[in-house]
Amino acid sequence: MSSLSADRLTPELASQFARLALGHVAREYPNKMDHVLSGPDDVKGPRELHPIFFGSFDWHSCVHGYWTLATVLRLHPEIPEAPAIRDLFDDAFTHAKVAVEVDYLARPSARGFERPYGWGWLLKLQAELLLHETPWAATHAPLAEAFAQRFRDFLPVAAYPIRTGVHSSTAFALALASDYAAATNDGELLALFEGKARDWYLADRNAQAWEPSGDDFLSATLTTAECLRRLLPDNTFQTWFADYLPHADEARPATLFTPAVVTDRTDGKIVHLDGLNLSRAWCWRELAAALPADDPARPVIEDAAQRHLAASLPHVAGDYMGEHWLASFALLALTAG
Repeated sequence: MSSLSADRLTPELASQFARLALGHVAREYPNKMDHVLSGPDDVKGPRELHPIFFGSFDWHSCVHGYWTLATVLRLHPEIPEAPAIRDLFDDAFTHAKVAVEVDYLARPSARGFERPYGWGWLLKLQAELLLHETPWAATHAPLAEAFAQRFRDFLPVAAYPIRTGVHSSTAFALALASDYAAATNDGELLALFEGKARDWYLADRNAQAWEPSGDDFLSATLTTAECLRRLLPDNTFQTWFADYLPHADEARPATLFTPAVVTDRTDGKIVHLDGLNLSRAWCWRELAAALPADDPARPVIEDAAQRHLAASLPHVAGDYMGEHWLASFALLALTAG
């Protein structure tokens, strides 16, 4: 996919993303499982434990692989891969398979399963399925509600945020899950998200942006801002953002405006940095669109978004360590703002 370059999701890109995702969501191995063994009877393979989300190297990547497929199908229903996507979803989203995924969460050892990254992506997927005129969302709803309940149970006891650039990021999870709360008109859940985001992040000022670390695929700095952009009123967010990144109009801190260098795309951790570039592009685009048209930071931010996207979009495919997940982050960036 080295020839790819675009500002927005084209039919060509939608088709290529679909082919990538179709090639991995039902690929069971290799597989990195998040599975606690409580005894010998728990030694089971990915497909037996997770009849829907058994592919894509790990459970959460499979979830957002399905999100990628659902999103490109909705935005470009004419792509040649559309029939294969519909057949896959009809086979995957059955009451029996959803019940097995739900039952897995009832295991005492699964309390922390995929928290919080997989939780956020599962709810993001459900928000997308609700936009389709198919039975998929209704069938999948019990699993989505199970994860929504996990947020309800966890957030009141989560005294501190997790400020990382990897799966443990609480800001990223809240940002994704907020789409589900909005799509289902769940005002109480949305209020819970907003209240926790205010508690965790509203006092943040003058972000230093000590990033990236060597295997970041998220910007801890920008993901915090994107979380608050989604959950705060516009004027409150704009006031906060001006204090959070007061020198954005001067492209400072420079680390935030400089795409990461990826030295080995066959290394599963180093290739995370392609994800960082794509997720920064996503955040920058969303943040720029939230600023007033005459804000001097806006063109600087838009330029940073474009440079980050250009740095890693051509490398979405090439090695399985990246291609089993990177298209989802490219899609976030290409549809942002």
